[in-house]
Amino acid sequence: MIRQEIMSGKKTVRDEDFELVQAINSGRTELFQQLVEKYQQKLYNFGMRMCGEPRDAEDLVQETFLNVFRYLKGFRYETRFKNWMYRVATTTCLKAKRKPKHAPERELSLEEFMPGEGDVPPDQAPGWAKKPLDQLLNQEVAKHIRKAIIELPKNYRMVVVLRDQEGFSTEETAQILDISVANTKVRLHRARLFLREKLKGYFDHDA
Repeated sequence: MIRQEIMSGKKTVRDEDFELVQAINSGRTELFQQLVEKYQQKLYNFGMRMCGEPRDAEDLVQETFLNVFRYLKGFRYETRFKNWMYRVATTTCLKAKRKPKHAPERELSLEEFMPGEGDVPPDQAPGWAKKPLDQLLNQEVAKHIRKAIIELPKNYRMVVVLRDQEGFSTEETAQILDISVANTKVRLHRARLFLREKLKGYFDHDA
């Protein structure tokens, strides 16, 4: 459960990590391992969705935790710790120099996937996004999903992974990426349309 309080004119979010982060920042740095154990698998899954390669995902996890530890004193408790941590992870990912194995040599143009006039971007994630990829019965389909996501330009990939696969709300995704909600919705809509075209024939009814 998340509680919000007003302290010194600022909103303080008390989530499930609040007391642990406070204790670490008070000097009990040995407790940081608890955060690592809690989130390392989630960050690794995020890294695999973004990078597509185990080595790159492992690097992302390591760099993210190093940066979280380095900058934890600057965490202001005005948002959920998990959201702040994913912002660190996305910044780390955007700075990564290695390209995913299936990434195109140049960024794809998604202009053709712009919402048309009067076309309202859907807020509901496609059906396939709600299933962990390793639980899909058809591994061939799982491979096509992974490849289609990796082929998205990184900025679009980041939005669709955070929103549709990591389960953050549109508002949280915008906050993590430090972009507007409107921009988030446009990127999300373009990315979903791109994936729908790529996966046509596999998810005709719910992609």
